[in-house]
Amino acid sequence: MNQQTPRLCHNSLFSLLYNFILIILLSSCFAWAQDSSENTNYSRSWTPEELHDIGTAASAEQLEYYIRQLAGFGTRHTLSDTVSDTRGIGAARRWIKAEFEKISDDCGRCLEVFYVSGIVEPQRRVPEATNVVNVVAIQRGYADPNRFVIMSGDIDSRVLDPNDGTSDSPGANDNASGMAGAIEAARILSKYQFPSSIIYTGLSGEEQGLLGGKILADYAIANEWNIKGVLNNDMIGNIKGINGVINNTTARVFSEGTRFIETEQEARIRRFTGGEVDSPSRNLARYVDLMADRYIPNLDVMMIYRLDRFGRGGHHRPFNEAGFPGVRIMETNENYFMQHEDIREEDGIKYGDTIDGVDFDYAAKLTNLNAVIMASMAWAPAPPANVQIRGAVRPSTTLSWDALNPSKNPQLAGYKIYWRLTDSNQWQWSKFLPSDTVEHTLENIVIDNYYFGVAAVSINGFESPVVFPGPAGSFGK
Repeated sequence: MNQQTPRLCHNSLFSLLYNFILIILLSSCFAWAQDSSENTNYSRSWTPEELHDIGTAASAEQLEYYIRQLAGFGTRHTLSDTVSDTRGIGAARRWIKAEFEKISDDCGRCLEVFYVSGIVEPQRRVPEATNVVNVVAIQRGYADPNRFVIMSGDIDSRVLDPNDGTSDSPGANDNASGMAGAIEAARILSKYQFPSSIIYTGLSGEEQGLLGGKILADYAIANEWNIKGVLNNDMIGNIKGINGVINNTTARVFSEGTRFIETEQEARIRRFTGGEVDSPSRNLARYVDLMADRYIPNLDVMMIYRLDRFGRGGHHRPFNEAGFPGVRIMETNENYFMQHEDIREEDGIKYGDTIDGVDFDYAAKLTNLNAVIMASMAWAPAPPANVQIRGAVRPSTTLSWDALNPSKNPQLAGYKIYWRLTDSNQWQWSKFLPSDTVEHTLENIVIDNYYFGVAAVSINGFESPVVFPGPAGSFGK
């Protein structure tokens, strides 16, 4: 029997070739879409379980390297040498910028690294006009790139004389620890992608009057940054207090109770409706406390109902004064022998902020806390805007808010109404509502007996900070 060899006509060959090329092109497009969607497909992105990994990711060894490098510049005083490559604040800020750029190289240029500076005219702690320079690294979000959460550390250091820019001032804990934490947080979080943006920054001029913070806050306003939280890390490495307490299991978060920018009319509204302990900064502090409880092993955060330590200040304050939510995160037990002191020994007491006063494991723990907070906020939808409440002389309470922009918040699943007893420091009860809800009534929950707020929730379970109703609690638009 003769075996016939099949033959394909020209048209059949052409058709097969065409189909083959089409399949290849479609497959390539599909593969490209899969690759590009890794940054934007919120349905396949990380869940809050990832925060457990982030909560243990900081390296004590890496932080020690950063802190030793910073302390090794001799002094980082704002008025110190800016030309030398080995000593002074100029060398320090160039090194910080280079570290951020190395991290950016490792993540495919995912960070925008630049200086933000301003000339400060002569004043009490600035004897002559001085260029105060901050280092900024922005990790842009893919959906809402103009919404930010910021982690800051301070570049500068000082000794007893606040205007002494030449004496050795290693500033190992105050505040190389906070600056190192910001660099390490960038190293950790640059491995991820987020819908909104994160800023890691080193601020200068803190010891001369919170100058760098004011410069960056003004820059943020000029560039219309939508800042939802500033985490000022100032001294996160000491566990041995001057009170004799040695403790590596607690930290403090300071926050203003009412907004600095509150108007007379807004203060009058607050007097009759509440909000004295529910500014956006205070609810950011509650968020810090919640993240520590959930994701940082063996760490309890003390919420201090005060802007900062008694009669003192920090670099979150200029942001508060510009209208942005901001808090200070720091160690619980300070040692004043190690702060703002000339290096010396008197009567058996060692003075000065040297490297031996830093516990690197503890600095790693507080760096992890910051990283978890920023990741959670950047993965979550924006805090709801225009939250309102009504319910006077009624048996029920009604809250309303503006719907979030879906293009900027593609991960939005819905909203949660929270409420708590007025003497409770944390939110106690909640009710979830789908994303098309912009008003809800809590039946038989009397407005007089509780404080209320609203948070936004992502499909994967990330939540924004809670927003207290009215201007007293607003996180902005």
